[in-house]
Amino acid sequence: MARARDTMPEAGQEAGHTVGTATAAVDAHGVVVAWGREAERLSGFPAADAIGLFAGRLLVDPEVVLRAPVFADRRRWADGWSGIVGLRRSDGTPLTVNLRVSPLTERDGGVRWLVTATEVTAVPSWPMNGAGVQALLTGAPIGIAVRDTDLRCTWANDALVLQDGIPREKRLGRRLTEVLPGPEAESVEAVMRQVLQSGKPQVDHEYRAWMPTKPQQEHAFSTSFFRLDDADGRTLGVCIMSVDVTDRQRARERLAVLSEASTRIGTTLEVMRTGQELADLAVARIADYVTVDLAESVAQGEDSLARLGSTNGQVPAFRRAGVASIHEGAPESLWSRGETVSVPTPSPFTEVLASGESHLEPVLTTSRGTWLDRDQERSDKIRRYGMHSLMIVPIHARGAVLGVAVFVRVGDSLPFEADDLRLAEELVARAALSLDNARRYVRERTAALALQRNLLPGRLVGGVAVEVASHYVPADTQHGVGGDWFDVIPLSGARVALVVGDVVGHGINAAATMGRLRAAVHTLANMDLCPDELLAHLDDTISRLDVEDGGIPERAAESGATCLYAVYDPATRRCTMARAGHPPPVVISPQGQVSIPDLPAGLPLGVGQASFEAVEVELPEGCVVAFYTDGLVETRDQDIDAGIRRLGAVLARPDRPLDELCTAAFDTLPTRALEDDATLLLARPHSLLPSQIATWDLPSDPVVVAHARNLTTTQLTGWGLEGLAATTELIVSELVTNAVRHGAGPITLRLIRHEVLVCEVTDTSDSVPRLRHARPTDEGGRGLFLVGQMSSRRGTRHSATGKTVWAEQEINMPLS
Repeated sequence: MARARDTMPEAGQEAGHTVGTATAAVDAHGVVVAWGREAERLSGFPAADAIGLFAGRLLVDPEVVLRAPVFADRRRWADGWSGIVGLRRSDGTPLTVNLRVSPLTERDGGVRWLVTATEVTAVPSWPMNGAGVQALLTGAPIGIAVRDTDLRCTWANDALVLQDGIPREKRLGRRLTEVLPGPEAESVEAVMRQVLQSGKPQVDHEYRAWMPTKPQQEHAFSTSFFRLDDADGRTLGVCIMSVDVTDRQRARERLAVLSEASTRIGTTLEVMRTGQELADLAVARIADYVTVDLAESVAQGEDSLARLGSTNGQVPAFRRAGVASIHEGAPESLWSRGETVSVPTPSPFTEVLASGESHLEPVLTTSRGTWLDRDQERSDKIRRYGMHSLMIVPIHARGAVLGVAVFVRVGDSLPFEADDLRLAEELVARAALSLDNARRYVRERTAALALQRNLLPGRLVGGVAVEVASHYVPADTQHGVGGDWFDVIPLSGARVALVVGDVVGHGINAAATMGRLRAAVHTLANMDLCPDELLAHLDDTISRLDVEDGGIPERAAESGATCLYAVYDPATRRCTMARAGHPPPVVISPQGQVSIPDLPAGLPLGVGQASFEAVEVELPEGCVVAFYTDGLVETRDQDIDAGIRRLGAVLARPDRPLDELCTAAFDTLPTRALEDDATLLLARPHSLLPSQIATWDLPSDPVVVAHARNLTTTQLTGWGLEGLAATTELIVSELVTNAVRHGAGPITLRLIRHEVLVCEVTDTSDSVPRLRHARPTDEGGRGLFLVGQMSSRRGTRHSATGKTVWAEQEINMPLS
């Protein structure tokens, strides 16, 4: 017999190794009925003395075995018993053995017990006896099973039975594939074979299985395997330790769904698109059929109410933003995406809308007496497609309910549980933020587009002077506004002002700045200033605004504005222009030749110490003039000179319609997003016919007034405007009289007939006539007042040689 060791086992060793297995048989009453030769050697009792003895007399403490539950409960006989006990030898000395008791069922239903004992050659000094080991294995909170080399179960603890619901009698002696057939069980057995062959443990192998006790619910298990060897290194089998990780797996799946939601929901700033993304993601991950209905106000970008319950029996209008199903085409849905949705009242839908709390209906029934009695069409759909479980989750963000998301399960799917509702609520909460952002974007974009419509000209009118067309593309495509502006402003004498400008930056702030500059240009243009003077006044205006707006960083862009201002006179075909740091215009001759006027660049507006110089050029009949911003001709890969040449090449077809030329110019831009706002204003100048203009040089003498009236009457008769002769004579008389009295040098009278009748009187004085309101006793001072009453517009413009006072009359104005 090997000598027992006194020391504890080293790490990695078992508590002790056993040798020399003794066997015996005991009947149902505990009497020894068979005694093997190894049993004689181990105990010292010959077979003749041992057979017939009560087995408990051979143990130091018989109660150790007799107290085992296996002997007290017939239902647990199949478990057997094992443990480390003290054996009483024939000479009275004790011997520690590893005892194993296994049932042997007789044909008549009785039972015998097969007893095997091996000497423990290394007894641990730590306090753990056979009963403790048995209690540890049997009462462990994880499932433990032992399988032999054929992978048949030889032992399993209570925790494993509770874990998977498979009774012990159905498990013992069988392989896993015989109990849980399927590919998952086959994969587990493949791992066990690998462990038996290699001896290398396998830890945390996960597999899924449908339990016989809960065939509709899938469970996930994390299992570890290690091989069992005896003292001689012979493989006895494999031990399996299993933990039910279904909850952990579900948590992982929920986290995966929420993580996926962060990338798949809210990919655009479109409310309806976001609703559909929520429905698409939820189908097959949470439910079989999902709808997303939003309040009509939300779909339009408006604010929503804190609660959307019925008011006087009426529920606010809803629109279907998303619908998805495991069935192609979502035949379960009563409404298609984009249609108005009818919300039954009263119903769980109105309760959710009014309370803001979710509704869970694990078992959805269409039996009489439910809310579906009042919604027959919905009830028919529920029965037809086997809908059996329902969740309604409110979509709310920032204190407002935006709508509801409805989740439904059909067919063999498991009913919804509280965990499913929590996942749906988390998913909807994330989607709600994207929906609210999209709603706010729609509202802000609507406001921005309204701002753009108000800031930019709605319709360009060039009168008889020019034919015009424009195209504008902001870099901020989300809001549709930027810092570029353009304008065509009618001036006196059939002239027209052409303006294009650029504020550094884009977006709403740049657009607001642009609006201020455009208003300032209109005001200055009405003063009939020369282009260089207008830019100088505009520069002063911006500098003053910068001082007033000190401390408002958003308005700092004003100091980076550029502008090109041109005035075209169809009577002379002369165009006077000046620029403040802006790209020069491009002129395309009637033959398609491209030229750039030699126009001083000037400094951008608002930088201080700026001076501007005007240049006058003659524009031939049939030419095209292009005014633009640098966003059209300058890109990251191309300098501005190359861009201007590209623009000129595209526009070198002046015979084509201007709208087509605008489109062609923008078609040459890179396909990627613009780096800056891009604007193009095209003008095709026209000239007045000589027959539309009458000009007379008059001496500065009071007697010339009567002669001027006669010239005017004769000219109006020739134009067929006799109806305007009386009022025009009065206007001419007053303007010529003022020029004679307050002016100096020769006087020029000019009449222009186009869309209106223009009367102009020019002298060499720079004094400006003032409109006075004469008292009843005054003999004079009513001239300009009368002119203002008889004309539609009147004003004064200055030139280097003097001033021109003018008045316009509508040709088709009714005569009183």
